[in-house]
Amino acid sequence: MSELDDLSTLVRAATPLLVIETIDEQRVIECFRHVIAQALHPLWRWTLTNGLERLDFNAPSNPEVASDATSTLNAIRAEQERSIYLLFDFQPLLQYAVTLRQMRDIVQRQRSAAHTLVLVGAKVELPQELESLATRVPLALPDIKELAGIMRGEAAAWQRENNRKLEVDNEAARIIVRNLVGLSAPDARRIVRKLIYNDGALNANDLPELMKAKFELLNRSGLLHYEYATASFADVAGVSQVREWVQRRRAVFLDPSPNPALDPPKGVLLLGVQGCGKSLVSKAIAGGFGVPLIRMDFGSLYDKYQGETEKNLREALASCETLAPCVLWIDEIEKGLASGGEDGGVSRRVLGYLLTWMAERKAKVFVVATANAVHELPAELLRKGRFDEIFFVDLPKPEVRAAIFAMHLKRRKLDTNEFDLNALVQASEGFSGAEIEQSIVSALYDASGNGGALDQATLLHALQTTKPLSVLMREQVDALRAWAQSRCVPAD
Repeated sequence: MSELDDLSTLVRAATPLLVIETIDEQRVIECFRHVIAQALHPLWRWTLTNGLERLDFNAPSNPEVASDATSTLNAIRAEQERSIYLLFDFQPLLQYAVTLRQMRDIVQRQRSAAHTLVLVGAKVELPQELESLATRVPLALPDIKELAGIMRGEAAAWQRENNRKLEVDNEAARIIVRNLVGLSAPDARRIVRKLIYNDGALNANDLPELMKAKFELLNRSGLLHYEYATASFADVAGVSQVREWVQRRRAVFLDPSPNPALDPPKGVLLLGVQGCGKSLVSKAIAGGFGVPLIRMDFGSLYDKYQGETEKNLREALASCETLAPCVLWIDEIEKGLASGGEDGGVSRRVLGYLLTWMAERKAKVFVVATANAVHELPAELLRKGRFDEIFFVDLPKPEVRAAIFAMHLKRRKLDTNEFDLNALVQASEGFSGAEIEQSIVSALYDASGNGGALDQATLLHALQTTKPLSVLMREQVDALRAWAQSRCVPAD
């Protein structure tokens, strides 16, 4: 049943009180204009500034009830013809006892016609006395057809204003419309207008700006972080297995009509020693798929109030689905899901909802979770089927360490031919990629302090004075590597 059919049914059934939460007031009005074409009831609108206005034909507003709630409800109650009343931003007035009593009398048909009152607002919180009498109606967001109409309308307006034709890449325009799905009409119109007026064109260059603007609209709560700079696998030394895995699944993940025999990729879990590049690999996976990267920090989800943490998680995951296709990066997932008996069961409920969402989601949200302490992860998360694969990012092998040294030296405009990479590789046994980078940084400071350029001896000295994590936390690192050896797929 469509949205309009739902509204028509509720009006024909003389539902006394409807609640619609939206900022798109014009869409509400248009929906009810279609409803009264079938129900044939008068349609009224009330606002604090204009009072009651008849919408189904031109009629003057009633100045006597322009901004007075008591007079407004008295006028509604006195109206003998069954009508529909759209009350915009009326709920703050319900804090007054007289207004609340009047509203309850109308809703319960006490000396009143069978009117339908519709409370409309961005967020409508009703007193307990009214909540049980109200029917909340979700207002569907614009579909692709409506969004395409919005784009055509904005393009035509720009052409009239500038007296020239808008440059449009048809394929890019179709992608833009698809990515506007999930936004309200006003939000979609603002984004399209910004893209058009930015350069007088709609093309592929608008896609990154579109995704950023959409993310900012959907993430007003600040629960997610948009990673503007994703990496490519060319920026990551090693991890050849992960690179090949992503390349084999990229076409299926992005295909709007994939082969039904192939399940779409869901996600991977990246285990590994700290500093070995799990975060960089997460960014490279998003770059490999060619989609936005959204990072979720469990620390920002948790709230001291009962039920708020679970609500935050639901809102964050819903926003990710609206941004699909995308990669959702959950960094250090064990810190958010580690079970404990002092949180009132919040972590268990969060885990339960996350697992259900991972199993049942239909949107193309690829999950990349990273973890350092596998023994803190709940067993339910590691069961086969939660993730497509569990990769272990180990301490870099000699050839990978050589590539890391070359990469970081080149980034700092240093000639790798002036260094003995074999000697550096031998001196960095047991180092992670992050520790190699920091050794180069430390050596550069030493060289700068001595008034010279970085050389082999200075870099070797920095490596020799650095104690890597594999030495400082030898027992923990060895235990993790031993656990992963027969249980995970090597990333490289």
